Amino acid sequence: MATLKITQVRSVIRRPEIQKRTMKALGLRRMNQTVTHKDTPQMRGMINKVEHLITVEEG
Repeated sequence: MATLKITQVRSVIRRPEIQKRTMKALGLRRMNQTVTHKDTPQMRGMINKVEHLITVEEG
């Protein structure tokens, strides 16, 4: 199964609470932090909700 590298590139300050919770669920807490997750439909859904705050690399 493919993996995704997700990096936070923008702050969650002054963002709606639902976006803050999504970032926390992805495991991102600070700027430029990178996490890896399996490529699942659930992950893709969370990524779509906060795509303006993160960058995603497949690999």
